[in-house]
Amino acid sequence: MIRNTPDFSVRLAQDDADLRAAQALRYRVFVQELGGGGAMVDHEAGLERDRFDPFFDHLLLFDHARDTDPVVGVYRVLRDDQAERAGQFYSDDEYDLSALRATGRRLMELGRSCLHEDYRGGTAMMHLWQGLVEYVQAHGIEVLFGVASFHGTDATALAQPLSLLYHKHLAPDELRVRARDAHRQEMNLLPPDQIDRKAAMLQTPALIKAYLRLGGCVGDGAWIDHAFNTTDVCLVMDTDRMNARQRQIYTGERAAT
Repeated sequence: MIRNTPDFSVRLAQDDADLRAAQALRYRVFVQELGGGGAMVDHEAGLERDRFDPFFDHLLLFDHARDTDPVVGVYRVLRDDQAERAGQFYSDDEYDLSALRATGRRLMELGRSCLHEDYRGGTAMMHLWQGLVEYVQAHGIEVLFGVASFHGTDATALAQPLSLLYHKHLAPDELRVRARDAHRQEMNLLPPDQIDRKAAMLQTPALIKAYLRLGGCVGDGAWIDHAFNTTDVCLVMDTDRMNARQRQIYTGERAAT
């Protein structure tokens, strides 16, 4: 539990120690909490890592009031120019991203977003989002995207939220990425009149709901990730379409007068 008032700051990882701190938090959340895995996970050192880490920028949320392990939040981000060096976006393995590339706009992929369990439900995510928005503005990013996950791989148990996303939040054609066939899961599991919106939203992770509040939308089809024990959806957010009121809340901008 948090013993002192948090003293937050956000910055990019600057060295190997910062990266290891990010990977340690990811291990705590994605491996220990959610049962995920992967070929490069280091269980002995307690690090969740993959081959993309050297190409991403890693945005870190620090609580300087903590005596140890001050990194309490992580986002990793990959701009389109960085993806060229990596050979692909991380999401390319799960989704056909042709529609996004065809826009000719500046793209950035988001991934591995997580918070230490003591900081969920408070202001920590807001601080991390504000740092993310500053990064987006500094690099002229126009479209954000990335996979976000439901825990578990039983699509039947997720029929309510997946169907709600399909019927209410499907991306427009020009931004509609498509889940690849190998582990594709159709999201249109229930007709609109059988969706219990309240129940569906209760099952939807907070991060996905935050994207939706900002005007985010989802690609066509979910993707079953057995290694991470998740059902993934691809969120897409056009910065031009962000809800102005919500943008003010997340970025701290003042409304225009």
